[in-house]
Amino acid sequence: MKLPQNLLVLLLTILATGHFADFASAQDGASGIIERYGNLDIERTGPTIDRELAQKMLRRGNTYSNLERYEEAIEEYRKALSADPNQIEALRNLANTYYFLERYSEAKPLLARYIALQTNVSAALIAAVSTLGQLERQDENFEQSIVYDLRAIELDPDNDSQVHVMANTYNNAGHADKAIQIYGKAIEVAPGNAFFDRSLGRILEQEGHLADALAAYQSAAAKNPDSQFYTDLVESTQRRLEQ
Repeated sequence: MKLPQNLLVLLLTILATGHFADFASAQDGASGIIERYGNLDIERTGPTIDRELAQKMLRRGNTYSNLERYEEAIEEYRKALSADPNQIEALRNLANTYYFLERYSEAKPLLARYIALQTNVSAALIAAVSTLGQLERQDENFEQSIVYDLRAIELDPDNDSQVHVMANTYNNAGHADKAIQIYGKAIEVAPGNAFFDRSLGRILEQEGHLADALAAYQSAAAKNPDSQFYTDLVESTQRRLEQ
């Protein structure tokens, strides 16, 4: 009997990675796993956590994901989290799969949970914080997004472009106060960047805080004393204040 091509690839993958036993035993216990553990948001301790089964379901999910069978991967990742809600890799992979499929409303709570469980800074954490801030901004949930955006700046202080995207989004949406927070945090973590001071001054000036804008421009000029632009900006702002 000739096996379908996709099944043949899947079986070869299982055999090559030595996970055939995992596949078989996990299948036996998989059908009722979500019913066994109930809601994924429930915090569990002790015997209700089955870490071994969670690992098996994670590996199944990864296999399906590698084969681009994403709905089946999602199912397995969810089962892994039902067995062990703190299975961090399953949590991250499920969030990434939803994001890849542009199912952002489903990705967001998983990203938030992943971030909350992290105790060490890593590339994955930086990406998760930045992504969740971006998604909340897109949904205009600005009270939520500003929290993640400020943390993203702390975690990745050399990423100038994300700072300007964040600030411009807030400012264009009529939330200049949050744009000011963004540039204030950027100046805190990257104090040598004169353009952050200049950008902060621009928004302060826009909002009618001319004296504060002058202080920001003066800070930019002090950091970049060879810039005639900053010198002229300081002088013109001083003249306006003296009028």
